[in-house]
Parts: sequence; structure tokens; C-alpha cells
Amino acid sequence: MTDVSGASADVLHTLFRSEQGGHEQVVLCQDRASGLKAVIALHSTALGPGLGGTRFYPYASEEEAVADALNLSRGMSYKNALAGLDHGGGKAVIIGDPEQIKTEALLLAYGRFVASLGGRYVTACDVGTYVADMDVVARECRWTTGRSPENGGAGDSSVLTAFGVFQGMRASAQHQWGDPSLRGRRIGVAGVGKVGHHLVEHLLKDGAEVVITDVRAESVTRITDRHPEVTVAADADALIRTEGLDIYAPCALGGALDDETVPALTASIVCGAANNQLAHPGVEKDLADRRILYAPDYVVNAGGVIQVADELHGFDFERCRAKAAKIFDTTLQIFARAKSDGVPPAAAADRIAEHRMAEAHRS
Repeated sequence: MTDVSGASADVLHTLFRSEQGGHEQVVLCQDRASGLKAVIALHSTALGPGLGGTRFYPYASEEEAVADALNLSRGMSYKNALAGLDHGGGKAVIIGDPEQIKTEALLLAYGRFVASLGGRYVTACDVGTYVADMDVVARECRWTTGRSPENGGAGDSSVLTAFGVFQGMRASAQHQWGDPSLRGRRIGVAGVGKVGHHLVEHLLKDGAEVVITDVRAESVTRITDRHPEVTVAADADALIRTEGLDIYAPCALGGALDDETVPALTASIVCGAANNQLAHPGVEKDLADRRILYAPDYVVNAGGVIQVADELHGFDFERCRAKAAKIFDTTLQIFARAKSDGVPPAAAADRIAEHRMAEAHRS
């Protein structure tokens, strides 16, 4: 998926250029009373209503926020298509530090903006938003998922997101080494917050040796207090250079794979939960040139969106878990397509998703 970061005054041109965006609708939202500034981006509704979370983040500029919304919503179109969901791609970002400006009034105002789209966009949690926030948004908007069980929702979607990444990692191991087991493999997890700490539990249970890092000290100690055998790297830069690393799992913000990190990677597989891991389109070729297997992020991290989509139809955890387990097969299918087409896995995944969306347009 082509990156549209760096948007500036030319953002409208970027929006309408199909090779970079091709988005159906972008809504700029402002509520002066609560301080809300938000962007809702709908990339495609070919497969159904756009579905994707709400990111609450202190962007350096409004242009950066718009660019992120465009990238993330396009990624959701591909993610939902590959997950077999009857949903298109949508995403929203709220501009600001959630620890400083998040209030009930702001979330209610945001809910009203989502509701004004009449169901074309279904929202959920993302970075900076939580189940309790979705409960508030849902008071103004019925097209809200990721709510608490007490309010008719499925609860924390990070549980199945981590499970799906684990399945993608097992598939990567199967493809790379002929065995899906991660026993004895050294795996580095960058970001052990909402999703990462659940992933660590899966890895340890499977017998992996785990190295972690996170910008939040409390996230690290939550794991090391429970699992003192887990090793801690000083930062992501140190983690990617860890000797003997088999798999690197970026589980924080996007852009983790760039011109500086890829040459330094010691791992032979990259498979993590973060969205938009490739800093620019050329990175996937750089990974392939180094014979590093890349499991496309929007394939392996689809467990969460599978969960929130199911919430719209009456949530059943075991049904969702079974769907998320199929990420193993989908990942292997993508690797096989990449080999047969002679392209990197991300390009193969794009082709499969684009075919499904194109078929929907034709039907």
C-alpha cells in the first residue's frame, strides 16, 4: 500500500490521486466547546460499511493527522478484505494528547460526528482509546463497537489481535523453517502495551525466548514482574540488533521498518501487530533482498477487527477465535502467492485484497 505521509497544503490533491489514496470521503470534525478536532477517513465501502478504530494521538500538525487517517483507512480496506469481512476500510483520528484533553464531552461530540455518517463508518478502539471510551461514544452513536460486555459489546479486542499475530508468526515459521512451533526461537517484541503483552504470553506458552522493549517502563515491569525470564532491551534500536534474534515483532506505532532499521535487523522474520510498519514502498524490497520474510501487518493483526465486526451481529468469542485462527492459513496463502508471482509478500497480499474489492464493485 502506497504511503501518503508528508501531506501538506497539497492534501486534497493527495486525497484524489487514486494511486495514493482514492478515498471515498474524508470528514474534518471540530467541536469548539469540547476542544474536539478529528478526521474521519473512508477509503472504500465496496465490501460494506467502513470499519476501523479511532486513534487519539498528539500529532505534530493537522496535516500529519490527515495523512495518518488516509494511510490507516486504506490499510483497513485491505485488512478487512483479507480477513473475509463484509466491511470496507475506515479510520478516524482525534488530534491531541488523550491524557490532557480526553473528556466525556469530547467523546460525545465525536460520537455525534460518527453518527452523522449514517452507518457508512463503524468505529472501535485504537491507540489512545479504550473500551470505556467506546461506551461513551456509543451513547451518541449506535455504529460503535469495542464496547464493554456490560454495554452489549465484546470488550478488549487486543486479546484476539495478539492471537492473530501469534498465528501469523506460526505460519511464518512454517514457511521459513518448515515447523510452526516457536519453541526455542528468540523473538523480540517492540511495544508491550495493549496487544504486545498478550502476544508475549502466547510466545512464552509456546516455548519461545522473548526479548522486549517499550517506551513505558510500567509496561515492561508488568511483564518482567510476572515473567523474570524475559529479557529487556534498552530500546527498539537495541532490540533489532539483538544477537541471535529469529523474529522481530513491531507492536507499537507504524513506520518501524525503514532505511535505517532494515539493514540492522538480525531477525529473519518480521511479524508484528503495529499498523503501517513499512515506512515507504521500497522497504518491502529491501527486506526481500536481505531474505527477511515479512508477514504483512494488515494480515496478521486482523484478529481485533474480526472481533469488533462480530460484535455487530451478537458477539461470540469462540466463533471469533475460530475466524482469527484462519490467519495462519491466510498468511501461508500469501507467502505461496508471493513465491508464485515473484513478488514480496506485501505485494501478494495487496493483489488478493484488491481482487476481492474489485469483484465486489463488479457484482
